[in-house]
Amino acid sequence: MTTVKGFSLLKRSRIGLLLSALTLAGCATTTGSGPERIIAERGGFIPEGIEYDNNAGRFLTGSLADGTVYEITAAGRLVPVVEDPAIEASVGIEVDEARNRLLVASTSRGSPAGAARLGVYDLQSGERLAMVDLTAAIAERPADASHFANDVAVSRYGVVFVTDMRMNIVYQVDRYYNATVLLDLGPDAGFNFNGIEYHPAGYLLVAASATGQLLKVPVNNPGNWSIVELDFPASGADGLVWASDGGLVATSNNTSAVLKYHSDDHWSSARLNGMASFSGQGTTAAAVGDDIYVVQPHFADAEPPVILRARF
Repeated sequence: MTTVKGFSLLKRSRIGLLLSALTLAGCATTTGSGPERIIAERGGFIPEGIEYDNNAGRFLTGSLADGTVYEITAAGRLVPVVEDPAIEASVGIEVDEARNRLLVASTSRGSPAGAARLGVYDLQSGERLAMVDLTAAIAERPADASHFANDVAVSRYGVVFVTDMRMNIVYQVDRYYNATVLLDLGPDAGFNFNGIEYHPAGYLLVAASATGQLLKVPVNNPGNWSIVELDFPASGADGLVWASDGGLVATSNNTSAVLKYHSDDHWSSARLNGMASFSGQGTTAAAVGDDIYVVQPHFADAEPPVILRARF
């Protein structure tokens, strides 16, 4: 079983604030509105992405191993929601409750060229609504290009955004499933675009897992992108998710930590005000009301993946 280490309050003089401890529970009990810990009934499916479907009250995860999108029940049972032969590996997923859609970033693990696709599905039935080849939107695509569609976000208008980690590209897909390139910094930029979230003010926040930075990208003027000034680096930042209090939660997959940032200047800068550590690797998190749940996919072994409840 996973051993979880709690944090007491930490004073970090370097950043001039107290970091409130975030406890990731390590027991099978239930407290408050949801379970503290869910253990999947089997391993091997590698859920890199996690989302919560508020319409149906269920956790959904992708699968790097077989591409299926699963519901994971409170008892850990796996229920296939999307089974599409066109998806070899599902990475980040996004529930678009307003339009009854499930958005799936899809890649290929077996090919050096990889892949970057967006699958769109009916949230209830799992029926495919669209499959978009994002790489077709690249003008003069290099012959040796290598792709990895990583995470997905949706705007209030239904426009979808997908990161390509290897190419440092953010794709934009309109409501008619036409794809364009919103931002292309090239494979040598060194950022490794990963998690992505949309802010209602009209900009994106993108995690750069290689540099520990966050990028702010105005949707209507992407060339005016900037790096968010952080008082504490988001080292290894993978998935991003908005917390109910307006904070941005980043899961660090190389430090086994969850970091929570707040901003008072529209994300020109941000301060860290919550942090926790846990055993093993976590990739992404989902917001469930006021709570945050982190998924541990178990990349390197066949142990059952775990979903842990985080407390700020």
